Amino acid sequence: MFDSMSLEQMRTYRGRQEVPADFDQFWATQKASIKGLPAHQLVKKDFRFAQADFYDLTFTGTNASQVYAKCIFPKLETFPVLFYFHGYQGQSPDWSESLKFVAAGCGVVSMDVRGQAGHSQDFGQFTGMTVKGQVIRGALDGKEKLFFKDVYLDVYQLIELVASFKQVDENQLFSYGASQGGALALVAAALNPRIQKTVSIYPFLSDFKRILELGNHSEAYDELFRYFKFSDPFHRTEEAFLQTLSYIDVKNLAHLISCPVHMLICLEDTVCPPSTQFAIYNRLEGQKHLEILPDYGHDALNVQVNDWVFDALFDTRIL
Repeated sequence: MFDSMSLEQMRTYRGRQEVPADFDQFWATQKASIKGLPAHQLVKKDFRFAQADFYDLTFTGTNASQVYAKCIFPKLETFPVLFYFHGYQGQSPDWSESLKFVAAGCGVVSMDVRGQAGHSQDFGQFTGMTVKGQVIRGALDGKEKLFFKDVYLDVYQLIELVASFKQVDENQLFSYGASQGGALALVAAALNPRIQKTVSIYPFLSDFKRILELGNHSEAYDELFRYFKFSDPFHRTEEAFLQTLSYIDVKNLAHLISCPVHMLICLEDTVCPPSTQFAIYNRLEGQKHLEILPDYGHDALNVQVNDWVFDALFDTRIL
C-alpha cells in the first residue's frame, strides 16, 4: 500500500484543501445556465427481449457536444431508474451487465463520458497540454473551461432528461458506479437532488493536492505529474492550478449531497489512494454508510461485494 496514512488517521481526514468560498455559487450558476431540457433522440433497439425495452439516447450537452447513454426500461407502468456510471477512459457497460438491475424492476441508464471510449463526443476547445488525460484539461483556461465541469453538467442534464420520461418514477432515482463511476455517482447526487440514494465504490477525482504529495504511482493520475514535469517543472503555478481543479474535486461536492450514501473503500487501492476517498466520506453531512475491504485494491468486485451493492441499492432497510 503506497498510501502512508494509517486507517485511524483516514477516519478523520478531510483533504488537503478547503472548499473555495465561491464553490456553491459557481455550481449554482453553472446549473442555472442550462435552460430547459436538452435536444435529444431516443431510438428503440430491436433486441426482442420480453421483459424490457432498450434504447439509444443521445442529447446535446455543453459546447454542443453529443452525449450518448444506453437505456433499459422494464415493461412496467412506472419504474425507478438507476444511473450507472463507468470508469475512467472506459465506456458504458454491456447491455447484459445491467439486466440484473432490470430483473429487480429498475430501469438502467448508462452514460458514455464524452471523449472517452464510448459514443459520446466532446467538442470543447482547450489551451495547453492535451496529450494525456482529461482531469487537467481546461485548467489553464479557468474553472469555467474545465473538461470535467462539462462532464458533471452532462450528468445533471441526463438526470433531468430521464426524469421527464412519462414512465419513469422521478421520486425513485439512484446513482451508482466505481472509480470514475463512483465519483460521478456522487456528483449526480450533489448536483441533482432528484437522486434518492447513491452507491459509490473507490471514487476517483478527489484531493488532488494529496495525490501530488503521494507521488506518481497511479496511471489514472499521471497527467497531474506530467503537467508539472513538462509544463511547470518549478511548480510555480501549483497553487493556482490546484485552486482551479478544486472546482471539480469530488470531496468539495460532498456537502451538497442530501441523500443517503453507501461508500466502499479498498485499503490496498493504488489507483485511487484510500485517504483521498476518506476525504469525501468524512465531508458527507447526511446519512452515510462505509464498508472497508482491507485486502482489496482497485479490483473487480467479489461476489459478496456485488451482493452488498444490490442490497444497498434496493433494500430499504439499509439507510
